[in-house]
Amino acid sequence: MTIVTAFILAALSGSPLARTSPAGRQITVAAAADLTFVFKEVAAHFEKETGITVRLSFGSSGNFFAQIQNGAPYDIFFSADARYPRQLESAGLVEPGTFYSYGRGKIVLWAPKGSKIDVARGLSVLAEPGVRKISIADPGHAPYGQAAVAALRHEGLYDKVRDKLVLGENISQAAQFVLSGGADVGIVALSLALSPTMKNAGKFSEVPESSYPAIDQAAVILKSSRNKEAARQFLDFLRRPEIAGLMRGYGFALPETPAAVAKP
Repeated sequence: MTIVTAFILAALSGSPLARTSPAGRQITVAAAADLTFVFKEVAAHFEKETGITVRLSFGSSGNFFAQIQNGAPYDIFFSADARYPRQLESAGLVEPGTFYSYGRGKIVLWAPKGSKIDVARGLSVLAEPGVRKISIADPGHAPYGQAAVAALRHEGLYDKVRDKLVLGENISQAAQFVLSGGADVGIVALSLALSPTMKNAGKFSEVPESSYPAIDQAAVILKSSRNKEAARQFLDFLRRPEIAGLMRGYGFALPETPAAVAKP
């Protein structure tokens, strides 16, 4: 493994960003793994301006959904599938009025630099004999994995390549597999492919959005949060033009006119 690859894998590991902060001046955020790079930047800007510490945990939206149902102590949940926050809302686990559609994700076909796989040909290249392992997120609980399977089915490729699939626990782990050589190619989030480290380490081609259901993403403040005001500040921070521009730079399609988070 090269030093560059090791650095990228560390960035994708999803380790929480934790610093000491006075009680009530920190928030704990459960964030979909496609937000790994952009949210580390967003959190740094927010912390510098407000003095509020942001503890970030990255993983699959389905796993976070289950954890929250079982009482996990997060303040905000950013899901890559808007249905999870809606279900939590229906179950009475969400602070009323805080549901926020923060963006829509996209998937790409990604291969390391130097690979002979021509990602520009699109998903059809995956059926070639030279492609032995294809990394995707686990469709059992990861929205990007579900999108990958839907796109493969749309192209009539799923049955041809299903034995080649290597499943990551979340989309970041799927990216790790292909970065480390555990897979030849991956179907990963555009937001990861556009990150400085991954963009410089490989090549990608966008998968047509018409081939998979929209990856609509949403956030909610949890009713159990003890830091609701700080959580509201963080959601409002995301609506700023400069932060919206940062999100767009990572490939997220954003709501045109997001409303402010409702106050109690």
